[in-house]
Amino acid sequence: MSVFILTTGALIAIVLPLLTGLFIVMCPQKAARVLAIVAGVIATAATLIIWCGLAASPEEALRVSLVTIGKVEVIGFVFDRISVMLAACFVGIGLLITIYTVGYLNEGNREHPDLPRRRFFAAFIVFIGAMAGIVYSSTLVGMLVFFEVTGICSWLLIGYYGNENSERSALKALILTQIGALGLFIAVGYLFAAAGTFEVSAIASLSDFNKAVLLILILIAAWAKSAQLPFYMWLPSAMVAPTPVSAYLHGASMVKVGVAVMARVLAEAGAIPEVVGWVIVVGALATLLFSFFMYLPQKDMKRLLAFSTISQISYMFLGFGFFVFGSDLAFEGSVMHIFNHAFAKTLFFLIAGAFSYTMGTRMFPRLRGVLRKQPLLGVGFAVAALAIAGAPPLNGFFSKFAIFAGSFEAASGNWLLLAIVVVALIETVACFAWFLKWIGWVLPGEPSDEVAAAAPLPKTMGFVFVVLIIFTVVSSFIAAAWLG
Repeated sequence: MSVFILTTGALIAIVLPLLTGLFIVMCPQKAARVLAIVAGVIATAATLIIWCGLAASPEEALRVSLVTIGKVEVIGFVFDRISVMLAACFVGIGLLITIYTVGYLNEGNREHPDLPRRRFFAAFIVFIGAMAGIVYSSTLVGMLVFFEVTGICSWLLIGYYGNENSERSALKALILTQIGALGLFIAVGYLFAAAGTFEVSAIASLSDFNKAVLLILILIAAWAKSAQLPFYMWLPSAMVAPTPVSAYLHGASMVKVGVAVMARVLAEAGAIPEVVGWVIVVGALATLLFSFFMYLPQKDMKRLLAFSTISQISYMFLGFGFFVFGSDLAFEGSVMHIFNHAFAKTLFFLIAGAFSYTMGTRMFPRLRGVLRKQPLLGVGFAVAALAIAGAPPLNGFFSKFAIFAGSFEAASGNWLLLAIVVVALIETVACFAWFLKWIGWVLPGEPSDEVAAAAPLPKTMGFVFVVLIIFTVVSSFIAAAWLG
């Protein structure tokens, strides 16, 4: 009975948004946002039912085969603590951003006055379903299918405004992520040639050489989707998209595709050759340092958040690398950080959108005295910034603590690995100092002209901010309890 419930819930969370996206295209304009919200509510409820179903099951993980050719499983689901937690996170945040969009996409927006169009909600709800598909997939073929669906949707959403800049940025994102996706395409064929199956669990049975080749191929695709070096360029350019798109694709979901895929394959790969760990750790450190120095000169809040996102995802890869060197705690910290960072960074992006909506700007030098004029935006800004910087008791602190504790444990006795951890720790302290600087600039004091003339905040935005602020405080406790 529990397998039936889990499978049905997953199919609802994946298929309903996909079908709703097709239906929205054929429906009247005014019905688009209602259909998207209804589909998001049902899909979120399905992921929570799956969560409860797995919690009640005596099994740690359940697998379901959906599509087979002969004896080869092509599409299947895996329900374990990683997939169930991340699916609920991605789908639930997608619902919140859909609700926020109702207030954001209208003629009252001071930065981008616009009426919501059907294609926005169609592409957005399909993206939500594809994210559920990626994390539930038990085969590389399933991951590849949904990987490609997210690529198409991101191209549509980044280019939503239809001007030359947005269309060029959308094409850049599509091309760079597809170049990286070649690694996943090749990995699918490589796994089948080496093991005769597409199941991710079969990676554990490969020889060390085949395992290393396969994991590095998948890592290349993960780097591209998660905007790591050398593929990072698409993410800052994609900030021309509407802020709800930036919040979901570039804060909560699309950039998390790479780390979600890596979490799945590493969790099931068994003993992993150390060369894979070195590639992951060195790549993470290089991206971490590069992105930090890139976000220092930024005055546009969204561009700062873009480079900050690249930096925070590097921590997740860093934890994965130290997992290869023997630290389960670093791996669990990285999975927690996927969950925690999604809430904090979504909140931060949506705050930036609210600044644009109510004040007509998101440029830091023009934002002063926000706490006095817009207290909810001020509180949201502070909570999001401190969470991303890793300040206790907010969620980013606990997941970063686990990553660093596990990394120091794995690096014990190896001076080079220890140096990498120390450098990363210095970067996170510098990140805290930098965000603290902007908190001190934006929140206190007399309101600047733009802030003083701010328009009222739509109620849908305010509701979403309250929910995200709460989850930015409590999500680490939920994740820690769920992961054990």
